[in-house]
Parts: sequence; C-alpha cells; structure tokens
Amino acid sequence: MQYADEGSIVVMTQAIDKGSKMRKRMIERDSHEVSQTEHDWLNLEALALAEMTSEDAAHPLESALTAGSSPGWRAAGPGEQTIRLLFDEAQKIELIRLVFEEEHQPRTQEFVLRFSTDGGDSFHDIARQQYNFSAPDALREVEDYRVELDGVTALELNIIPDISGGDARASLAAWRVA
Repeated sequence: MQYADEGSIVVMTQAIDKGSKMRKRMIERDSHEVSQTEHDWLNLEALALAEMTSEDAAHPLESALTAGSSPGWRAAGPGEQTIRLLFDEAQKIELIRLVFEEEHQPRTQEFVLRFSTDGGDSFHDIARQQYNFSAPDALREVEDYRVELDGVTALELNIIPDISGGDARASLAAWRVA
C-alpha cells in the first residue's frame, strides 16, 4: 500500500488482484479545506464589476481576488465595510472561499456573505459568522462554503472588523469563487 499527500487530499494506491471485488473510494483528509487545484476558480476580475465602501490604495481589492496575489484587500479606514461583485452574466456557483488574516490586533470580527439573482435588488444570506483573532494562535480564518446556486448576478460581503467598535480596519486576504 502506498500513500501520497496531495494538498488536502490523501491518495492511496494499492496493488489489487484482478479478481478483487473490493469497493473503494477516495476520501478527503480535511473536508473543510479544499486545495487550490481542485477547482476551476472564476476569474472574478474579468467576470464582475467590483463595488466597495472603501479601499486602501496599498491593498487593492484585485489582490484578494487573484490567486497568488498579496497583500489582499484592506479598507481605507475603520468600521463596517461592504464589497459587492456584480457579475456581467449570471453564474452557477458551487464553492466560495474567504480567507481573513490578522496578525496585529486582537478582535472579534463578523461577516455576512450574501447572493443575489436579480442584479442586486435583493440579497439572500449564505453565511453569517463571528470569530476571534488573537495572536499567536488565531491569525488566519479560512471559510469554504459549498453551495448550489444558479443564476447568481451578485455576491456581497459585509464585514464588521471589530464588533466592539474598535478602530480595526476590515481586510480580506482572498476571495475565490468556483
């Protein structure tokens, strides 16, 4: 028996007698983490118009939307922020990945992820979540949402960077959609 680790998937191969009737299938080692190569991530820069309430010029939104880019998006100032992706054509969406990172300021962040099928006139919640950033153990939050959404014309991400009202600025390391 031979094991090979390919990202978050464990691949197992075994020499089998030709007469074997063993039923088997591959399983994910960590079902909430999905490797970058498993999916055809949409080219969000080419497929959507982005709207946002603010943006730090040194941390533009496109660096959060493009694989391998850094440093990710960050708001120009503190407080609640909204990022909206308005698709040129309706999309079928199966996976949404959000990656948040905070190395400096302990805080509790909340976000709401929504979708629209009517050009942004009305939105429906996909997820609403709070989590804590606290060094050195909780510096990164990765959220993968497996969905079955047809005809999506807009995605919206609303971020409250510090629910206690502190001066934290909202940031987003990565936003991927497949």
